[in-house]
Amino acid sequence: MTQDDITSELVTLRDYWRYAISRFNAAELSYGHGTTTAGDDAAFLLLDTLDLPIDALDPFLDARLLPAERALLAERIEARVTTRKPSAYLTGRSYIQGVRFFVDERVIVPRSHIGEILFSEYLGEHGSSFLPDPMLVESAVDICTGSGCLAVLAAKFFPQASVDAVDLSADALEVAKRNLAEHDVEDQVTLFEGDLFAPLSGRTYDLIITNPPYVDHDALAGYPPEFRAEPVMAHDGGEDGLDLVRKILAGAADHLNPGGGMICEIGSGREILEEEFPHLDFVWLETAESQDAVFWISAEALGVS
Repeated sequence: MTQDDITSELVTLRDYWRYAISRFNAAELSYGHGTTTAGDDAAFLLLDTLDLPIDALDPFLDARLLPAERALLAERIEARVTTRKPSAYLTGRSYIQGVRFFVDERVIVPRSHIGEILFSEYLGEHGSSFLPDPMLVESAVDICTGSGCLAVLAAKFFPQASVDAVDLSADALEVAKRNLAEHDVEDQVTLFEGDLFAPLSGRTYDLIITNPPYVDHDALAGYPPEFRAEPVMAHDGGEDGLDLVRKILAGAADHLNPGGGMICEIGSGREILEEEFPHLDFVWLETAESQDAVFWISAEALGVS
């Protein structure tokens, strides 16, 4: 079936959604970049391509599409199947709790549990039981910022704070720079190129946020093409996935103010971490998909006084 056949036969968004699901299932695509099924991934790809709300498929299902829209959707469905790139790379956009960010192959597709935690803790009825009062946070840093998404969210949640954001990749920082501009937080967020805390000598913070690479080598070896499309540096956490987490724990106390703390995403390494650091009081945070992928640790627990 040629592209011309597709665009002449398929007329509505429902037609393209059904077609995309069939193609995705036949190709046995993998998911995990904000979607978990062929139906959800197809819906995201189609709605975001058309610049429609990504959580509102039903109202548009029977909308007839313009010829140019049909051609673009057919092209992107074909690209998703043949390139195996995540749909976010094809549309150039990803979302955390509905907040849109620019992405391309220079950065990992944002999907941090930390974004979910910030929204649930700070927008909940009673506020957070462990995170600091957002109006009292005067300084924060995002270590391994990548696309800059968590730094942007930090700037929005902590309006009084000066926010630093660090990444080893100059390419990633170019993407982050664009996201700072698009969210109008350039005056509040400062980008640093370097390895973890290395470019932050003498700087201390009320809050450290970090979502470092934490995938172990066995898992990396079994990655499907969708995950291999992302920068390997953004995934590689060493033999057991915790190399960078250990370094961050080792350096955090030197960069925390008394009364502050750190929120860190580590994937599936809880047992290893607790066995290796039995003296540290980790508070494990529950998210929609996990109970132990993210921890909070206070400055006091790290020896800051």
